[in-house]
Amino acid sequence: MYKFGFIGSGNMGSALAKAVCSSAGSENVIVCDADSGRAEKLASALGCACGDIHKVADESKYIFIAVKPQALESMFSEITGMLSARDDRFILVSMAAGTKIEKIERLSGVRCPVIRIMPNVAASVGAAMTLCAANKLVSNAEYDYFIDVMGASGRLDRVEEEKIDAYSLVTGCGPAWVYLMIEALADGQVDIGVPRDKAYLYTAQMVAGAAELMLKSGKIPAELKDSVCSPGGTTIEGVRALENKSFRAALIEAVRASYDKTVNM
Repeated sequence: MYKFGFIGSGNMGSALAKAVCSSAGSENVIVCDADSGRAEKLASALGCACGDIHKVADESKYIFIAVKPQALESMFSEITGMLSARDDRFILVSMAAGTKIEKIERLSGVRCPVIRIMPNVAASVGAAMTLCAANKLVSNAEYDYFIDVMGASGRLDRVEEEKIDAYSLVTGCGPAWVYLMIEALADGQVDIGVPRDKAYLYTAQMVAGAAELMLKSGKIPAELKDSVCSPGGTTIEGVRALENKSFRAALIEAVRASYDKTVNM
């Protein structure tokens, strides 16, 4: 038996498998994927086991469902019989966007503990922000253990399920917007003569440092922004240019557009 099994070894599945292997031990993890070659490559890199979907569903305590929402029905159709036949306790862990716990319960065909998580790609470097919710069948001990093991992926926060779509919107989608911002800032540097590799390095470290300062200082963004903006200086001039281009309004609209898409999936 394995403590953790992963059905799906794409970007998110592999990122979380890496984190779990580092905290729980590779010998306690098994992975599978519709693309067996991809699963085998991941297992080799992590030093964990590789099997098929039936082995993962039959031999794992925490079963991570790391497939796209549109693939859930076909995936569960392969394992509902096996899950129903199990006489031991297991927990389903879903990371499907916009998919409620109730749907996972229904598709699984069994009454079992379910944890719903919304992580992000930074889990691969132990820096994700993951939101978690669980049904009432998950015991406190099981939830605590899960949170402890998943700590290797970054920060976690337990929330009520009805709030998880809104709360996890920026944590899930936000990295793409940050990368877009980094690319644009790097392009601006290249335009004034900075080599591109240095522009990417400088900008990424700047973003990481700014975020770390906010987390550790406990100060709000406005206060930190004001501390950088000297009267009549270069930074406030850049802020003026961003405001003229509706920078903040564009980000607010991005959050709303992605949220509307999530609740309508």
